[in-house]
Amino acid sequence: QVHLVESGGGSVQAGGSLRLSCAASGRIFSSDARGWIRQAPGKEREFVAAIAWSGHMTDYADSVKGRFTISRDNAKNTMYLQMNSLKPEDTAVYYCAAGETIAAIWGLDIDYWGQGTQVTVSS
Repeated sequence: QVHLVESGGGSVQAGGSLRLSCAASGRIFSSDARGWIRQAPGKEREFVAAIAWSGHMTDYADSVKGRFTISRDNAKNTMYLQMNSLKPEDTAVYYCAAGETIAAIWGLDIDYWGQGTQVTVSS
């Protein structure tokens, strides 16, 4: 049984920062990438960022490039999303996700989902 548990969401003013964490329990054998997907009210889920669990590859949505940084700690089986210069349009529920590849996560082909954490950015 695999569980992904997010933490670190909250409310912040525009220009502020938040750091999300995603801790995994259980063994994820075939999912070699982790990432973040978000869903704003009334909108579809969209790719935010992803990282390979082995190697150094990362990928970001154009809307967050230069502001968000994804990282991982393999020893702790934990992934992070540092979000800086937050904007009101970043307001969404952020989901941790695991998939076979970065491309799979980009395409929302997800093997495991977290429960989501709310991020609210006020203007």
